[in-house]
Amino acid sequence: QVQLVESGGGLVQAGGSLRLSCAATGSIFRVIDMGWYRQAPGKQRELVAVITRGGSTNYADSVKGRFTISRDNAKNTVYLQMNSLKPEDTAVYYCNADVINQMLTKNDYWGQGTQVTVAS
Repeated sequence: QVQLVESGGGLVQAGGSLRLSCAATGSIFRVIDMGWYRQAPGKQRELVAVITRGGSTNYADSVKGRFTISRDNAKNTVYLQMNSLKPEDTAVYYCNADVINQMLTKNDYWGQGTQVTVAS
């Protein structure tokens, strides 16, 4: 059993910063790609940023230059540093990871989501 446990959401003023964390725990052999997605009310879930095990990254155009994704492979943890936050960044942020478990089966996992609210 693999779980993704997120933390770090909250309420912040526009222009402020937040840092999200997501730790993969459980019966893990190796964590492959990790990423963050978000879903605002009435909108579809969208990609925010992804990072490969080797550290290659990809960002949504709307967050480039403001958000930074990073990971600690030894801790099976991914981070999202969010700076210069805007009200349109308000959403539930979800962690995602491709994980090979101890049975050497690869599956895609989602965290429970953490609310980020940016006040204008």
